[in-house]
Order: sequence, then C-alpha cells, then structure tokens
Amino acid sequence: MENAKMFCFQCQEALNCVGCTKAGVCGKKPEVSNMQDLLIYVTKGLSYVATALRKEGKEVSKEVGRFVSTNLFVTITNANFDEEAIIDRIYKTLDLKKNLLGQLKDLSKLPEAALWDKRNVEDMEKKARVVGILSIENEDIRSLKELITYGLKGLAAYNKHANVLGYSNEEIDAFAQETLAKLLDPAIGVEELVALALETGKYGVSTMALLNDANTSTYGKPEMTKVNIGTRNNPAILVSGHDLRDLEMLLEQTEGTGVDVYTHSEMLPAHYYPKLKKFKHLAGNYGSAWWKQKEEFESFNGPILMTTNCLVPPKESYKDRVYTTGATGFPGCTHIEPDENGHKDFSAIIEHAKRLSAPTQIEQGEIIGGFAYDQVMALADKVVEAVKSGAIKKFIVMAGCDGRQKSRSYYTEFAQALPKDTVILTAGCAKYRYNKLDLGDIGGIPRVLDAGQCNDSYSLALIALKLKEVFELEDVNQLPIVYNIAWYEQKAVIVLLALLYLGVKNIHLGPTLPAFLSPNVAKVLVENFGISGIGTVEEDIENLVKAG
Repeated sequence: MENAKMFCFQCQEALNCVGCTKAGVCGKKPEVSNMQDLLIYVTKGLSYVATALRKEGKEVSKEVGRFVSTNLFVTITNANFDEEAIIDRIYKTLDLKKNLLGQLKDLSKLPEAALWDKRNVEDMEKKARVVGILSIENEDIRSLKELITYGLKGLAAYNKHANVLGYSNEEIDAFAQETLAKLLDPAIGVEELVALALETGKYGVSTMALLNDANTSTYGKPEMTKVNIGTRNNPAILVSGHDLRDLEMLLEQTEGTGVDVYTHSEMLPAHYYPKLKKFKHLAGNYGSAWWKQKEEFESFNGPILMTTNCLVPPKESYKDRVYTTGATGFPGCTHIEPDENGHKDFSAIIEHAKRLSAPTQIEQGEIIGGFAYDQVMALADKVVEAVKSGAIKKFIVMAGCDGRQKSRSYYTEFAQALPKDTVILTAGCAKYRYNKLDLGDIGGIPRVLDAGQCNDSYSLALIALKLKEVFELEDVNQLPIVYNIAWYEQKAVIVLLALLYLGVKNIHLGPTLPAFLSPNVAKVLVENFGISGIGTVEEDIENLVKAG
C-alpha cells in the first residue's frame, strides 16, 4: 500500500474489512497510529531485554510488567488519541530498557528492537513507517503475529485492572514479555505461532481469573440487581470505561457533595458489586453502549470521566467536559494522573459538575443484571431442573462488543427471534442490543443473564464448565450451549483465544470476521475450531439454536 499514511486492521471497523490507510474509522489520526506502532515495537524490545535478564537468573521488577501492560493498553482501539502522550511513553520505555540493558551480561545477538534508541521525532517517524504491521511480508506469519499481539493487548487491559487493585501474577507478566520477545523472531513458523496463540488464550484465562479475584475480593461478589436507567435532579458525573477502582475513588470523593454519579456503557456492572452499590449517590446507568457517546454525552450535561478505552473523539460542544485517566487520552481533554500511591484527585471534575445542570432524562425504568458465576450458581438448582424438564432447551452465549454499524441490528433481531425456551448468557457491551427488551423469564430465571463487563466472560466459561460437571459430560461442547459472539476490539480477541484454549468449538463470530485473519489462518480456525461468521437471523436460529 504505497500511498498509505498508516495501516491498522486491529478492530472490527477496519475499512472495507481490509484496513484503515488514511485515518482510522475510530477517529485515530495517521500520526497517532504510527506512534502506536512504534510504541509496540519498543515495548517488544523492552520485553526482549527483560526476558534475557530472567534467563540470566536475574529478577525483573513488577513495575516492568505493569509498564508493559500499560503500553499495550494505550494502543487498544478507542483508548488514546494523544500523540504527545504516546511519544512520552516511547521515551519512558527507552529509558526503562536502557536501565535493564545495563544489568544484562550478554549483549550479543540482541535484536534491533532491543537496541534501538533514537530520541528525536523525525527518526521516530521514519522508524514507525518501517516497523508497522506491513513490515512482515508473509501474510500468514503477519496474521498470526497480529492475532497474538491483539490477544496480548486484551490480556494487558485485564491485567492492568487487577494491578490497580493490588493483584498481580509474575507468571502472567513474564509470559506477556516472553511472547512479545518471540514475536521479534523473523524465523518463527506457523505451527509455533498457532501454539503460541492458544497459550495466549491459556494466560488469558489466568488473567481473567486474577481480575475476577481482584474485583470480588475488593468489592464483593456480584448480586442480582435492578439498575435505574432514569435520572435524578442533582448535578452529576458520568463514568465510562471499565476501571472499578477509579469509580470507587470518585464515589468516595463525591459522597456528601450533592453530586450524583452515573455509570455508562461497560461501567454498568459496577451496580452489581455490594461495596459499590452501597453508595446512595450511585444514581443509575445513563445511556447505552460506547458508540452512542456523541448524543448521550451531549444530553448528560455534566462532566464525563473516561477511565479506560471506548472513547469516541468528542465533539467541541462537550469536549471541555471530558476528563481522561489511566491509559486513555485525547488532545485538549484534562488528564488526571495518580500520585505515587495510586490515589487520584477528582476535585476538579467534582467542582466542574457543581456548576452544571442535572442530566437530561433520555429513558426510564430498570434493567437487571449481576449474573456472574456465583449468582448463577445460587440459582443452580432452578437452572438444572429447568434444563432437565425441558423448560430451558438451550443457552446462547451472546457476549462481546457492540458497535455503530447498522448490521449489528442483527443481534437485536436474533435475540427477539429466539425461541421462548432459550436463555441468553451475556457479558460486555454487546448486551445493549437486547438487555432492555422484554424477553420475560423461565420459571423465575430471566431470559437475559448479564454477567458483567467483557472480562466477566470468564464467569460464562465457569458456568459452562460447572454445568458440564453437573450433567457428567466429558466435553463442554456436549452442553446445550451455543455461541454467537459479537466482537469489536482487542479485549474480545483475548476472550476468543481463552474460549478456544478451553476447548469451546463452533463459535459464530460477527458481524464480520477479523480483517487481520489471512485466508489460511481463517481456514485453520474453521477446520480446527469450527469458527464461522454469521448469516441471516433465520438461518442462524435454525442452524445454531434449533439444530441438535
């Protein structure tokens, strides 16, 4: 692609299901995309040096693992649009790598990425253009390396959420660094990369388990909860993204101030945790999935705190009300950094809220959720009896991401067309396509069981494994569970790899298959794991739900 200013195909919106070459459909500018490519490159170099130190028997600090995770998180779709912030992370990565190089005995045979250390923007721009995705000529090798890289980005996001709650796992950190180092090897082959992709799925399971432990130990186990979707008359702050610790700190600092707090999109599941829902000024959930920000942030009236990815470039009319923190960033938006103890001072956004009017109500009523593993197991007797009696014929896992394409109405229509003896298991923002529909219940069991955020797909896997045990089956694929999963970005990739590692087969993935899958790699996934795209609602109901 000779005239390409950039090349990115990491998300479902990749232009024409090929790749974005002039600007990202997500709103990312070429300069930002290229600097993100360079950040990944120098992070691989840092990871190579850290891995080499371990081979020499030397200890690598937890901070290196956290730094690598943040670098990967910064490059996730819709996370950080701030070129200066990304360049700053490149500089810091080079500094950290230089420090580690000074501890390494054997400096021979290091790859270029481990040694590269140019500190001016012109050199950085040149380097970014030659180390990007298309620098790997063999499309199958490129496809597999990108699949693994995107899986690591999703893993890093979940790892970082656990880290901020004080939970970490050295094996996960070491695996991520070792894998990034392996991706620098030009001689690595297809078979080794396929195995590495599945191993990434294995560590994806471990990371989601770590985050689940962090969340439930800190905030309690999710409970079945009805969440208000209307509004009150107080000034308020809207919190979007995924980071529960940010929300907790904001709730603590707004208590008694007269400022309410509302969740948006993937923060909805915060209402399910006992320790968070005790805050009386956690007023409800406002709006729907991430892609509706431009209208919902406008009507909210108050300031918005973006804790993680899923930021849509804001309109000028409300840009001054958008605050970012963590891996998220956008030029012109106030960014809130933690102090040395991880504490964040939200006084500026709180004072901003006090000067603004209450949210404009856009809907009213309640939605129900909180059906993570422990809550579903509390209903286990009911669930098992319903399956045995035939009241529940099938569970349909409809986890994953939502997006702005009109074709995603398929998921609403699919949910509406499902037979009344089926139950939807969901997690992630894909739920906004059907979680406000009146689909009823089966013997008191809601027909939409929302486990929580995208990382809570782990709960859905645990539920499947527990049902396999209860029904004394040898294979999880013998269960009356089918998978129709929507994807958008890289956290969905690690969930997919995790499911493949757990042995789940015949997953339908849509609304399109990833552009980064070469025809040969897609063929491997189809033949070995039964992955397929979606068809029409009628065809998929017939083949996926009614069959068998």
